[in-house]
Amino acid sequence: MFRTLLRATGLFAVLCAAACGGGSATLPSTAKTDSSASAVPIGARAIPIGARAIPIGARAIPINFTTTPQLLNVCGPVSGQGACSAIRRLDVIPALNLVANLIAGYQPDDLALAYNVPSGGTGQTIGIVVAMSDPNAASDLAVYRSTFALPACTTASGCLRIAAQNGSTNLPAPDQNWSQELSIDLDMASAICPKCKLLVVEANSADIDDLTASVSTAIALGATVVSNSYTTPETAATAAENAQWNHPGVPIVAGAGDSGYGVEWPASSSYVTAVGGTTLLPVVDDTMFLETAWSDTGSGCSAYIAKPSWQHDTLCKKRTVNDVAAIANPVPGVAVYDTYFSDASDAGWNVFGGTSVSTPIVAAMYALAGNGSSIDSAQRIYQNTSALNKIILGANALCLTYLCTSGLGYSGPTGWGSPNGTGAF
Repeated sequence: MFRTLLRATGLFAVLCAAACGGGSATLPSTAKTDSSASAVPIGARAIPIGARAIPIGARAIPINFTTTPQLLNVCGPVSGQGACSAIRRLDVIPALNLVANLIAGYQPDDLALAYNVPSGGTGQTIGIVVAMSDPNAASDLAVYRSTFALPACTTASGCLRIAAQNGSTNLPAPDQNWSQELSIDLDMASAICPKCKLLVVEANSADIDDLTASVSTAIALGATVVSNSYTTPETAATAAENAQWNHPGVPIVAGAGDSGYGVEWPASSSYVTAVGGTTLLPVVDDTMFLETAWSDTGSGCSAYIAKPSWQHDTLCKKRTVNDVAAIANPVPGVAVYDTYFSDASDAGWNVFGGTSVSTPIVAAMYALAGNGSSIDSAQRIYQNTSALNKIILGANALCLTYLCTSGLGYSGPTGWGSPNGTGAF
């Protein structure tokens, strides 16, 4: 309860004034625009946060928020294809065979505390759509779950299934970049819903048509919610595929991307829950958190998708992105285990961010809620906004409106807020 009050009241502002002060943004010379308002992107993690390092418990290297660590956008954009929204920190030295209290980044217990995660999930299957394959997916997942004392989820038991785009076991070629994406998705889904089954569908390629087809395959194979942590530029061609994302009875979740203010596909589909990103900072020995909008999360107005009947904001005549949000800033970031790298020195425990983190978290919250059979869009969130953590600070551009700035009500970067239990889902 106190964590929620900390986000939503003046006390949050007082604490953040102390923790988030200092520094200024370096603003690009060009502005992104939408159909109703202009905005200047804040830039790639350009605002120093605070003047002191905040250690995350006993297990992490202290993080100095006055400097920006070197980061890697794992999947660079390719014209006509989806790009995964994974960001890896390069200042954290990867390692194998670590015990939990030596692993950097947020762990399942941290996320459960931050988002008031309940138990449950039995009978639910989280579908995860990625491109290409990860030969080490099952073994890497086993390490993550055993390290954090989560129940085993194996292919032998049927808890974990991995299928190709056509539903077969004839998997596509492996790819080390998308393998990192898959490790994030599997680990975050496990962290939030350890009793859920996991179904991975690996598209033949990163082509958006292959990824879209893989969503349908996941549902045909029994997914009760589907997570999509990738984006491609919104165009008239992508918007023409909107109907293909309409799967009543199965919540579809899509990340907003990590390029700052602006709208990406499929997050702008009217049939998905669009997930933005936040910065989640620990306070008082990890028992409370400060949460603000992340400066690199996508948000804004769709140029093509009609406004859903359940959206009522006034500055965007079409679909507004986002609906909800969760941790995405790689500083501090989350712990993820992945070993499929061409350079063995990169393998092991790494720290990741991006809306690739927030998206499977929200998908897993839908699974825990167990209301999927009655859901065909993000409408339920708009009917239960009081069940979310309000995020009142932070922005991903200078647009002087809610489209890029968090506040007391709805905002583009964080929607109606972050999960606080499953009441909104």
